[in-house]
Amino acid sequence: MKSRVLVLGAGFGGMELSTLLSEALGEKADVTLIDKGDAFVFGFSKLDVMFGRTTPEAVRLPYRCFVKPGVRFLHETIKAIDPAARRVVTDAGTYEADFLVVALGADFDLAATSGLAEGGHEFYSVAGATRLREVLPAFSRGHAIVGVAAAPFKCPPAPSECALLLDDYLTTRGVRGACEISLVLPLSSPVPASAEMSRALVAEFAEKGIALKIGRAVKALEPGRKIAVLDDGTELPYDLYLGVPRHRVPQPVVDAGMSEDGWIPIDPRTLETRFPGVYAIGDGAATGTPKSGSFAESAARAVCASILARQQGSDERHLYAAVGSCYVELGGGRLGRMDLDFYSGPKLKSIYYEPSAAWREDKQKFGAGRRTRWFGL
Repeated sequence: MKSRVLVLGAGFGGMELSTLLSEALGEKADVTLIDKGDAFVFGFSKLDVMFGRTTPEAVRLPYRCFVKPGVRFLHETIKAIDPAARRVVTDAGTYEADFLVVALGADFDLAATSGLAEGGHEFYSVAGATRLREVLPAFSRGHAIVGVAAAPFKCPPAPSECALLLDDYLTTRGVRGACEISLVLPLSSPVPASAEMSRALVAEFAEKGIALKIGRAVKALEPGRKIAVLDDGTELPYDLYLGVPRHRVPQPVVDAGMSEDGWIPIDPRTLETRFPGVYAIGDGAATGTPKSGSFAESAARAVCASILARQQGSDERHLYAAVGSCYVELGGGRLGRMDLDFYSGPKLKSIYYEPSAAWREDKQKFGAGRRTRWFGL
């Protein structure tokens, strides 16, 4: 039985789900994929842009190249969601579906951190990373803070990577001796899912003179005083602030009554919301697993299998495996890797691979495989 599937958001989860349904059903698929953007960008590419390794134009993968049997892509902005009716209104039309999958990711709420927009920089968006590629060359002396406003946030290792790559960048320019770097993280360790990776990062911070403040969040910036205020009242002077803003689901999701405390509650194993036929995958879903691309793909596989089963008249719900891999930059051209498996056993399985320059080729293959799979490039 042919069913209409409406996928909101063309990030890792939305792209993979649409591709899987197309592979399974071909022209018989009836998938509509909607995104307000006109191009996909890998999250890790933003650090490359920020530190001048590549250009903003080079990391864009245009959605016009996403052509799959049974799938239509619409470059439109979501205005309203009615999850009970599985109906969505955009700036160009209204769409209804038998299955609705919300994969809109997480937005950045700069206003939630007083002074951030006026006195700091964020590096989690392409626009923010692009601005910083112009700002960083002027920083040659003083205190740089890499700070996180709240957890959870996308790509937990990214702030650590930013601090280590900043160390590399300043060292290459010959000004590292005149600069201090601090990292403020509201986590129990740099990467809570991997004790081994966290230990490796802490060792790198110590070796490179990066001050780590763990278990703390940046509550506010005072641009006039050039002070970052932490959630315990500690004040840190800064000359350059590189921030990770508070995250939350996009406003149409909030307005639809689908969120709680900034995230979409779901059954953590089936990814279903409280609305029949409505799923949430990716960064916006309260899965309790890392907000990263490989986990969004894992979620897409589970939802695809459930939709296909229900199209065939089965009530079987396929379970989210919550498996994924993450590459972590440790500076000096070296990357580490961790493979995580949350649900196959009684506790989290984490496999850690020692940092090596060889992992860069593996990471490049990860990106190249998805460029080919999704965009034919």
